[in-house]
Formats: sequence, C-alpha cells, structure tokens
Amino acid sequence: MSKLIDELIHEGVLHTEQYIAAFRAVRRIDFLHTDMQQFADENVALPIIHGQNISQPYTVAFMLEHLQPQPGDRILEVGCGSGWVTGLLAQIVGASGYVYAIDIIPQLVDLTQEHLRKYKFENIHLQWGNGWKGVPEHAPFNRIIVSAGAPKVPQTLVDELAHNGKLVIPVGEDIQELYVITKHSDGKLTQDLFPGFQFVPMVGDIRTKETKSS
Repeated sequence: MSKLIDELIHEGVLHTEQYIAAFRAVRRIDFLHTDMQQFADENVALPIIHGQNISQPYTVAFMLEHLQPQPGDRILEVGCGSGWVTGLLAQIVGASGYVYAIDIIPQLVDLTQEHLRKYKFENIHLQWGNGWKGVPEHAPFNRIIVSAGAPKVPQTLVDELAHNGKLVIPVGEDIQELYVITKHSDGKLTQDLFPGFQFVPMVGDIRTKETKSS
C-alpha cells in the first residue's frame, strides 16, 4: 500500500497530511476477502459481496480531500461497504469525533463490523437502514459522504447537514458527477461538480418515503 499511497501523493490527489496518515494506518488489505487481498495495492475498485465494491483508492482520496473531515467532526457515511472508508474517517476525526455509518444491506454492516474489530475504534456507530433517509436521530452532521450513485441529491441529507458542513455524493446513472455541496453559516448552499466517476447504484427504494429495510 505504501507504493500506491506514494503514487496518489505524486498525482496530487492525496495531499493533506492527516489523510495520508490515515491511509497508512487503516490498511485497505484488511477490508478485502482473502481472494482479493493480492490486489489491495492496485488502484482499482474491487468486488466485495452482494454485487458491491470497495472503491478505487484514487476515488476515496479524491472524496476525502473534497469532504475535508476534521478532528472532532460528526460524520455520516451512507454505504459503508466493507468498512475501509469508515475506518479512514474514524482515524481522521479521532477520539473527539464520531462516525455514523449506515448501509441498507445487513450483510455489509456485519462485514464492516468484522473488519473494523481489529482496529478497536470506539468512535463508530454502525446501523442497518435506508441511507436515503439519513440518520435524523443523530443529525446534524459536519460532513456527509455517500459511496453509491444516486439519481439526485436527497433533500433529507441536505437537511441533516450542519451549517459550515459539506456533503459529497455521486449523482447520475451509469457515469456520475461528484457533487460537493457546502452549507454555509447562513444556510446558503453552494456546489462544485466533478464529472467522470463510476459507483454502484444506491440500493433500496429511493423514490418513495418507504424503506425496504424496516
């Protein structure tokens, strides 16, 4: 992983010292099935279970650098997958911060819990549910990150974002644009768009108020 991290730094996609340190501390190989561990240092997305992927390291670095999580932040992660990004976020926010991770696929919540056990984080709450609805009982969040392609930006997640907070979410069908939405201190929203990303689609009924997981 050290070589891959050096490549990401050289490419300029990973440059914040605390994020570099998190990449070195929370090893991608620990979040892969044994059959996939030989590819842990490859800069590609890799399959996990239930048709889902662990994201390409370039994409993870890009999202973190635009999310800009800080020590002490309360973060919502929608789509925990195999737990790698969950662990990175927990490492970054530290003991004074907290990461709330939700996934609609219960086996992925279990997989994340299993993978994170070796790291002994005490600042993570894992939850099974429909991420389209967010986690209102723990809102507001300083940062929200979504690791699956959505057809549009969920208003619920915007509502759960704290003032001076950031939401990073891929939007689109086959190829997505990465939306970086900032809610300023006065509640005004601004957004930056970055095209050319590809994520698995958001799972669950996102067209109605019903959730398939409850």
